[in-house]
Amino acid sequence: MRLYKLFLISLLLTFVNKSQGQFKDKPWSLSINSNIINLQGDKVAKGFNFGGPAVGISRHVVSWISLGTQFAFGSANNLTDPAFPYDYSSLDGFIKANILNKSLRPYIIGGYGFSKFSDGIERSGFFPSTETSRTLFGGIGFSVSLNESFEINFQSTYRGMNENYGFNHLQHFVGFNYKFGSIDSDKDGVSDKKDKCPDVPGLKEYEGCPDTDGDSIIDKDDKCPEIPGLLEFNGCIDSDNDGISDPEDTCPNEAGKIEMNGCPDEDGDGLPNNKDSCINEVGPIENNGCPWPDSDGDGINDNEDKCKDEVGPIKNNGCPELSSEIVKTLNEFGSRINFAANSYQIYGRTTLDNLLKIKNLLDENKQGSLIIEGYTSADGDEDYNKKLSDKRAQAVRSYLIKLGVSAERLEVKGFGEVNPIGDNDNPSGRAINRRVQFKTKLY
Repeated sequence: MRLYKLFLISLLLTFVNKSQGQFKDKPWSLSINSNIINLQGDKVAKGFNFGGPAVGISRHVVSWISLGTQFAFGSANNLTDPAFPYDYSSLDGFIKANILNKSLRPYIIGGYGFSKFSDGIERSGFFPSTETSRTLFGGIGFSVSLNESFEINFQSTYRGMNENYGFNHLQHFVGFNYKFGSIDSDKDGVSDKKDKCPDVPGLKEYEGCPDTDGDSIIDKDDKCPEIPGLLEFNGCIDSDNDGISDPEDTCPNEAGKIEMNGCPDEDGDGLPNNKDSCINEVGPIENNGCPWPDSDGDGINDNEDKCKDEVGPIKNNGCPELSSEIVKTLNEFGSRINFAANSYQIYGRTTLDNLLKIKNLLDENKQGSLIIEGYTSADGDEDYNKKLSDKRAQAVRSYLIKLGVSAERLEVKGFGEVNPIGDNDNPSGRAINRRVQFKTKLY
């Protein structure tokens, strides 16, 4: 049952949608029909009485509904009493539900009105004659389209009279409908059928579309509908005459290049002025269009200078270095710093005096950094010796920092038992291998 109801609803919505289009262009309908009366009741003959015409006019009002009025007249003869023929007339208001939007269009009709069977005898009454009766009616019909304006119409309704005088009867129409008029939703004088902008008031010369700025480009095609513009710019202007319309121009008041969205590039470095921090100097994009500075004046630009705040040679990437003579002297002092086997402790007057001399030499040469290399003899495990050599280098670094050397100037690296300078097969050779060495730090 639920599926059946859903089907009926879907079918009804389809009818509504399809019918809407049919009546939008020609909402008015004038019908002229023959009027055929078929009396109903117990004491009447059921014969057909032909007469006419019947004239009606209706208008589509919403969706698939039309409202209208109709007038019909003719004659009716109760064949069981042929001495009393009747003049017949009716006047009604009706509502019609149009079902399909096809060449064959069925519909349902119903309404309320008045019917009169007059036998020529004067009678007084409420309407003012009792021959006139209030009438409810309803029925079905269908129209067959001949073209956009004309239809053949067939209609049959049952009319129930509420007064004492008269007959319930069937009324049949056969005739033509003439459809006319047009809907103009936006009231601009152009019917919706011909109006390309039916919901917005427009001009007839633009098929019902508006042109707010008067540039001969209708608003729906105009990217700048309130500013008079040119067709080549889709209704917009090009204030700086650089070939790019203002809405697409990042710099609309400065003539520029298409590839830079309409902005100029004063210095030609590939960066537009609006993004270039140095518009009169060629510079790389990664430095916002400015040339790289040389902050320390050592001839190496900051982007390539690994020590941009310290003067240094090119071979050391702009970083300062200690001369080979100073490093040689440092190593002379360092050769006198020895460690006991399996130890990284710093002790002994000679060792402490040499560390102080190293500190003083570094104070006299404040530019440049050192790598302190730690070594061991070949006694013991190789991995253990590697760790021990690192601890010896760290011990020297910590002592120099304690003496006042900047920690940033000192790095350490342990090498274990490699690169011996003495013979590991005798005690004196192993003793001098337990040492540290110094190298200038390179970048």
